[in-house]
Amino acid sequence: MKIYVTSVFVDDQAEALHFYTDVLGFVKKHDVPLGEDARWLTVVSPEDLDGTELLLEPSSHPAVQPYKTALVKDGIPATSFAVDDVQAEFNRLRGLGVEFTQEPLEMGTVTTAVFDDTCGNLIQIMHSK
Repeated sequence: MKIYVTSVFVDDQAEALHFYTDVLGFVKKHDVPLGEDARWLTVVSPEDLDGTELLLEPSSHPAVQPYKTALVKDGIPATSFAVDDVQAEFNRLRGLGVEFTQEPLEMGTVTTAVFDDTCGNLIQIMHSK
């Protein structure tokens, strides 16, 4: 068994697609209409085109907004992405205007940073030594 797809709830799929591809550097994998206001919209790492897909899932379910609001209020990331160098990725993303809620922080063998994905989520980047 392996993870095929995971998701983040997003306020606007078009804006999320822009942020996750043009800013973060993911690649669009699937874009399938699911009615008037929703799409099966996934992105993948350009380093692993057949790897785990991230579904940019609409935040339309009534339980989603309170959940997202609580996570952001408490500073809890919705998900975490591995990077080779947290400081370099922090510098690159900050240069593109990404707002961080936590600058790079070393915690033993792990370094993390947390940013706002402009879609209602906090996202963590991390590297483990």
